[in-house]
Amino acid sequence: MTAANQPCLSRGTSAAGKAPIRIVHLGLGAFHRSHQAWYTQHAGDAGDWGIASFTGRRPDAAEVLAVQDGLFTVVERSDSGDSFEVVGSIVEAVDGANVDRLVELLGASQTAVVTLTITEAAYRFGADDVPLLLAGEKPTTPLGRLVLGLAARRDADAGPLAVVSCDNLSDNGNVARHGVLDIAKAIDSGLAGWIESNVSFVSTSVDRITPRTTEADLDAVAASCGYRDLAPVVTEPFHNWVLCGEFPVGRPRWEDAGAVFVDDIEPYENRKLWLLNGAHSILAYAGQLRGHTTVAEALADAICREAVEEFWDEASRHLSGDELRVPEYRAALLERFGNSRIAHHLAQIATDASTKLRMRAIPVLKAERSAGRSGEAAARMVAVWAAFVAANPGLQDPESEAVTGANMLTGIERTAALVALLDAGLAGEPAVVELVHRLSTDCVSAANARVSGTAA
Repeated sequence: MTAANQPCLSRGTSAAGKAPIRIVHLGLGAFHRSHQAWYTQHAGDAGDWGIASFTGRRPDAAEVLAVQDGLFTVVERSDSGDSFEVVGSIVEAVDGANVDRLVELLGASQTAVVTLTITEAAYRFGADDVPLLLAGEKPTTPLGRLVLGLAARRDADAGPLAVVSCDNLSDNGNVARHGVLDIAKAIDSGLAGWIESNVSFVSTSVDRITPRTTEADLDAVAASCGYRDLAPVVTEPFHNWVLCGEFPVGRPRWEDAGAVFVDDIEPYENRKLWLLNGAHSILAYAGQLRGHTTVAEALADAICREAVEEFWDEASRHLSGDELRVPEYRAALLERFGNSRIAHHLAQIATDASTKLRMRAIPVLKAERSAGRSGEAAARMVAVWAAFVAANPGLQDPESEAVTGANMLTGIERTAALVALLDAGLAGEPAVVELVHRLSTDCVSAANARVSGTAA
């Protein structure tokens, strides 16, 4: 039977039935499906915890998953081969623009948890939503829509719930809390008070490399599983989820799948943000400047790997506690990044740099300088970004207009403007700006030499 006439993945293909909706997710994408949905599938009480997942900017994922009744295949890909698993924890896939359905679910007492993968940039104050909410119109941002849903929950007297941020932000639970409360206070002080009393905001550290799915991945699922899945996700075997916070009306037993619950999440967040995500940013910009397209390719480049290792040396000085197992974590990252069968594209990682580098490079650079050191390896992460956006001015970024403005400048003034987008204080330190400028100039020279064939 060819892929064209194979049966489509459906609840009839899988023996799993539908669980009641008790989790609402904002940001339906590949990572959510390989991570939170996968963990929920593997909880011992999974049959009690169905997920209604809402898309972000586009409805595509919801439309495809709706045809498959929420089912999709997780492909765990390693150098030794692929394994396939049908995941059925998403019981309803919804276009994010369907705000009425979101409000209905958040106003239901059986909804106990809201999880978020809305990207780092989406946590900014939703000023554009305030006049819409005041006018009784539908908000357009994830946090604005969440506030509207929480207002419906208060009005329905549906009780408390937990909001769980799963985005790569330091102290992401509190970031989500402040974002929600800022909008709520602007429209209804009573609602803000209700949220403070009834909604817990859980911080998490999440980790599972999940590249974009390709047509070849769809073909691989069809060939191996005997059905057509239009929405599989490919991911690495490794997975990690650390959570800190309260769940006032319960949660799935995610610990059955390996999730860890801690009292202090900051060290785990920093380990992940600096070592994994920081390395990704270095590889994304330096790797592309040197002609690479994937993480595995860039890591195999001795110059890129040395930049990563040097940054890790700086960051590791500020990661204390034996429970973090930093040497083992670094070794595992090298193995994971080197998995050539996971095509994690550098262009995918490179977007939204101004938000990401504030969390990945700036804390380490500041910590190193406070300790009396230059922070050169952290400064290099900023430098390779500065070099990259010079050659790629249209890179997606929440500060794209400011990046464009900086690119109109020349020399050290341009570098200072870019550093100021990340941290105004550091931009006021001539030694930092000069260091970043020198390193960025070196990057451009090396890239030009590579293109001309005069150097490796």
